[in-house]
Amino acid sequence: MSSMEVAAVNGETTPLLQNFLDEVQRRESAVGGGEITASASVDDEPEGSTPISTAPKQRLVSLDVFRGLTVALMILVDDAGKAFPSINHAPWFGVTLADFVMPFFLFGVGVSVSLVFKKVPSKPAATKRVVMRTIRLFLIGLILQGGYFHGRDDLTYGVDLDKIRWMGVLQRISIGYFLASIIEIWLVNDVVVDSVMTFVRRYYLQLVIAISLGSVYMLLLYFLYVPSWTFQFPTLKVDSLMSGYRSGTQTVQCGVRGSLEPPCNAVGLIDRYILGQKHLYQRPVYRRTKECSVNAPDYGPLPPDAPGWCLAPFDPEGILSSLMAAITCFMGLHYGHILVHFKGQKDRVILWFLTSIPILVLGIVLEVLGIPFSKPLYTLSYMSITAGASGVLLTIIFYIVDVKCIRKPTLLFQWMGMNALIIYALAACNLFPAALQGFYLRSPENNLVDFTESLFQSMFHSKKWGTLGFVMLEILFWGGIAGLLHMKRVYIKL
Repeated sequence: MSSMEVAAVNGETTPLLQNFLDEVQRRESAVGGGEITASASVDDEPEGSTPISTAPKQRLVSLDVFRGLTVALMILVDDAGKAFPSINHAPWFGVTLADFVMPFFLFGVGVSVSLVFKKVPSKPAATKRVVMRTIRLFLIGLILQGGYFHGRDDLTYGVDLDKIRWMGVLQRISIGYFLASIIEIWLVNDVVVDSVMTFVRRYYLQLVIAISLGSVYMLLLYFLYVPSWTFQFPTLKVDSLMSGYRSGTQTVQCGVRGSLEPPCNAVGLIDRYILGQKHLYQRPVYRRTKECSVNAPDYGPLPPDAPGWCLAPFDPEGILSSLMAAITCFMGLHYGHILVHFKGQKDRVILWFLTSIPILVLGIVLEVLGIPFSKPLYTLSYMSITAGASGVLLTIIFYIVDVKCIRKPTLLFQWMGMNALIIYALAACNLFPAALQGFYLRSPENNLVDFTESLFQSMFHSKKWGTLGFVMLEILFWGGIAGLLHMKRVYIKL
């Protein structure tokens, strides 16, 4: 965090956050008669780059709106998901509104990377900056999601290093950013794009890498042998809920290949072997399945006949699944390449739609053929349908915001997208709510956050709809904060 500064209106800086605004204004990629600048919390222009045109610059507002909408969606599904399980993450198979959030983030990173590295004067220097930014992003994710900050339900902090969670949302984004940036720096042929064929010749090596990563994932997922394994579950009062948990260990019977079920898949096997069971997510989403919860698709007590693996750890942002997740970033690269090389707005919209619809259809076809949607495994069908949906959504936003220049209805999301990192950390990671809850009257339950949520529930005469009203207020609050930061020309980035 030492490389961060705040960009103030008067041009002065304080040693907290990098001067973001001036740097953003130098970013460019050709668009019509001017240039598009890309802003992202995890990207940067290559060191030593210089402007290549004196034409007027345009900001890619649609990318800000897309990113801001993604952050708002994350707040919605995270905070309202308990009241509305149907929008919460699917317990294992299937896809819900919440399951689109991570792919949207990854897709947006890919688009940004393609614009940032449109021209790379020094590949080693650009690579060094990518590596350093990847490390910073990974470490921030480790601090935010490794267990140090416990959040609203547990107003404590600190983590046992023997149990710290290595992977998480920002860690996965850092991996996707790193791989997308490296192939964009090193695997682009020096070919002038003047036709579809030259476009393919310029970027076909990236397609080869994407297919290779997907092939490795599929081979390991379906052909890696998963033996039976044991785990130690924490000391919980489970005896009254189900039999068989009298000791501190439980054996999961596997001995299979190609299983996509929670206990015996290759994704979990690789994470257990490389990361260690203690460093995995200890409250996996499959605890909301019918096998593991009487309140399915929500969390609840274990059924009397619940299988032993219901209390086993599993990381939804694991190593193997991150390979397929990186391909979502590569998809974003492709959309950025179209933006760079095709000048007509109509051409861009058509090409984006012609790319998005087949990918969407492919995801549905794969699901019908027996490859189910699963975010925890990040299956090929899930990657396809979410990447296609990302492309469709960005195309629609681009047409409304950057082509038709209808921006007032999306202004809130635009502000949030310009400061997505800080909103994600403070809101989605519960840093701000947890800080507010630290001040209470006589009892920890008597704090401003819980009081406001209870007030909304009383006003709506419904716990469910009151929670939704509280979450919508929360989104408006963070949109307002982002707007104030924008007016002060303060942008927070890595």
